[in-house]
Amino acid sequence: MAIVPIMLAFFAMGFVDLVGIATNYVKADFGLSDTMANLFPSMVFFWFLVFSVPTGMLMNRIGQKKTVLLSLVVTALALLLPLLNYSFASMLVSFSLLGIGNTLMQVSLNPLLSNIVSGDRLASSLTFGQFVKAIASFLAPIIAGWAAVSFGNWRILYLIFLAIGVAALVILAVTEVKEPDHSAERSSSFADCFALLSDRVILLSFIGIICHVGIDVGLNTTAPKLLMERLGMSLAEAGFATSVYFLFRTIGCFSGAFFLARYPMKHVFLVSVVMMALGVGGMFFLDSLMALYACIALVGMGNSNVFSMMFSRALLHRPDRKNEVSGLMIMGLFGGTIFPLLMGVLSDWMLSQVGAVVVMAIGVVYLLGLIPVVRREK
Repeated sequence: MAIVPIMLAFFAMGFVDLVGIATNYVKADFGLSDTMANLFPSMVFFWFLVFSVPTGMLMNRIGQKKTVLLSLVVTALALLLPLLNYSFASMLVSFSLLGIGNTLMQVSLNPLLSNIVSGDRLASSLTFGQFVKAIASFLAPIIAGWAAVSFGNWRILYLIFLAIGVAALVILAVTEVKEPDHSAERSSSFADCFALLSDRVILLSFIGIICHVGIDVGLNTTAPKLLMERLGMSLAEAGFATSVYFLFRTIGCFSGAFFLARYPMKHVFLVSVVMMALGVGGMFFLDSLMALYACIALVGMGNSNVFSMMFSRALLHRPDRKNEVSGLMIMGLFGGTIFPLLMGVLSDWMLSQVGAVVVMAIGVVYLLGLIPVVRREK
């Protein structure tokens, strides 16, 4: 039964993806440029660079479950702040706390799950967790749009997610999860953690996760702006593009949980990256609503399982350094800071969202180059 509260925590992990639709509302509310607006998702994912490796070290001291509980407390504070005060400064602080809480959660929750499910089924189980996470991601823009239209306040989204986050905290706190005892082991240092990057499998997986999350956060933020630019849609209408992305990402995670349990990871990876390449390629020149929705859907489906495959690939490669590997892999989510900043700057420079698509395409090209490497592995 320990899997139930862990999956509820995966749902809370998906709260971080509200930054896409929230960024668009904050941009409209405060009249920001693309560069300034994209500072918000960058503030979220910046903390993955700062706290990922220290969180892996923290887990060796206090355990994985206590680290997850701490992450839920920080996430709850992040969701509470905009309800108490809505300003440019408070939203920067809220997004930062959301990033810190999500860093703690991402680093600790995946290895906590590996205590229940291991071996070949780990990638499938991690993907199912990403499916649960994607449900929250999919619901965020729908709830925000409904709240904006029905109550004139899109921030009701924060209140709903806050209630769910507190529930996840309480249920996990009273659930017993057996963890390995690391008390007798030598505490790892920063040097020990970063030394793992000298391992080729760890390094390539790390960069793969950078590209995955960069494309994920980038399209989450850019999809509505792309529709507004090419089709003249309002934000309320264009915001549905984010839901389309997360709907197909959710479908991809759900189906991926079965495919990864049945077929070799290298085959699933090949299909996933080809779908992403087709989707991003179409965004350069297609200008009809359904065609753009199809492109967004392809990227959502393709990108849905990349994180699980890269993460499990690294974790199974060095199971003796599970906490440290987890910290390094989650540090790769810093790509969510790099990509949106570059996309905002290039879009402002080109006066077009094509600039954002160019940056996403760079990430897809790297993943395409990783296909032969993954196919050569057993």
